[in-house]
Amino acid sequence: MTDKTISNARNMVIKFTGTLTSASIVTIPDSIEKFYIFDLSAVTGVTNLTIKTASGTGFTTGEAKIVAAYSDGTNLNEIALDTLGGTIATAQIADNAVTTAKISDNQVTTAKISDNQITTSKVSDLQITTAKIANDSVTPDKLSDTAVTAGDYTVASITVDQQGRITAASSGSAGGGAFLPTRQAEGPTSGTHTTDASANLLLAYMVGGGGGGGGGSFISPPGAAPGVGGIGGSGGFGAYYAPVSDPFSQPFSVGAAGNAGNGTFGPSPAGGTGGTTSITNIGTVNGGAGGNGAARTSAGNTGAAGSAPGASLTYSNKEFVIGKSFGNGGNGGNGSNNGPGNPGNAGTAGGLAIFENIGT
Repeated sequence: MTDKTISNARNMVIKFTGTLTSASIVTIPDSIEKFYIFDLSAVTGVTNLTIKTASGTGFTTGEAKIVAAYSDGTNLNEIALDTLGGTIATAQIADNAVTTAKISDNQVTTAKISDNQITTSKVSDLQITTAKIANDSVTPDKLSDTAVTAGDYTVASITVDQQGRITAASSGSAGGGAFLPTRQAEGPTSGTHTTDASANLLLAYMVGGGGGGGGGSFISPPGAAPGVGGIGGSGGFGAYYAPVSDPFSQPFSVGAAGNAGNGTFGPSPAGGTGGTTSITNIGTVNGGAGGNGAARTSAGNTGAAGSAPGASLTYSNKEFVIGKSFGNGGNGGNGSNNGPGNPGNAGTAGGLAIFENIGT
């Protein structure tokens, strides 16, 4: 570039156009100090372009944009933002211009966040862990409601989920009280039993009537055989345990004793069967069979014991609850060498004892 000569090097603004597919160098004259504006916005492959002084250094362009530079007489120096003085204030930053990549890690501190600025949508799922929650910091108001209605529950039935929350609750009824006797009866008798309104369990001990003893017989030839009538069978015995609800009112009956068999010259009649003892819809026990009557040459057989079908508990020892005088079979009548045998003995009547869980 010489005095009075027109040259591109004299221009402040130099515009480049075209496509660069390989490294290209543009030089400006040495020994002049000048400010330049290079317009590279129409260049394709701009990274292949280097601008420098003829003898010194310069710079390789990086973007197809407008670039400022100055020559100090020896080298060409690019003017970049990070080489300029001054500050960039809020007004100099366009809205939505600072991207995530421009924020250094750990630079957004608590002091940089104003109160109430982080919304729910800005919190990633599963990021608030147990370690992030201080002890005793979650108040009842922060717990989501369940289907349980707040209130007092008595003898409660509850459902608990895996997080320990009560998801269902209902009041129940207290367990039954102690069993107290509400009826004791000896046969033969009948009637209707009505439980106490507060009872929800009934326990009944029932004994059927004992069978009567068979009649004794005349002994022939004298001394040949005892001629004794058979003993009556004992009445059935069982305990029946059942739930009840108010109103509970059911018929009951208590068995009579079996009649004795008469003594004859033989063979003699058997004793009568004892009566059944029952409570409708609870249970029935059968009376014992009468003992067989004796023949002239043989004794009578013992009558079969009564049964207690469906009993909650059946056992032979009834004395501790119902008393030994209930449901026993009668003895058979003795034989005689001088005339008709003796009559047998009647059995004993059945019995009934009812208990309800109404005690405290």
